[in-house]
Amino acid sequence: MLLKLDPSKIRCEEIRDIETIAADSVYKCYQCGKCSAACPAAPEMDMLPNQVIRYLQLGMYEKILESNTPWVCASCLQCMTVCPKGVDLAKIMEAVRTVHLRRGENKLNINKLDEEYKARAPQIAMIAGLRKFQSLS
Repeated sequence: MLLKLDPSKIRCEEIRDIETIAADSVYKCYQCGKCSAACPAAPEMDMLPNQVIRYLQLGMYEKILESNTPWVCASCLQCMTVCPKGVDLAKIMEAVRTVHLRRGENKLNINKLDEEYKARAPQIAMIAGLRKFQSLS
């Protein structure tokens, strides 16, 4: 796969926002892949966790927005415990979700859930899901 890089997007505003929110640098990662090997949610992701970091390093933030990986991340911290550089990937995934939600782009629309599901879903799960997947704006 051939990718065309835009040097102006490396360390762009979105990447800086993610690093500020996460209080961690995506550039610490050297792509060993241990985070992806340890992630219990990786089979459900369309992009491995280390690939998310790589796209961020390359300034390809749009690729991350198309992916379900930041939304599937359970923030279980397995990635951080095996990372030799101490990259807190769970915080970076949370920062990606935060930046995405600040744009007003929602991953979940409560109005599209059927009434039966809303009636039987645990209330705390609904609140947690809406908090994680829906913009406040």
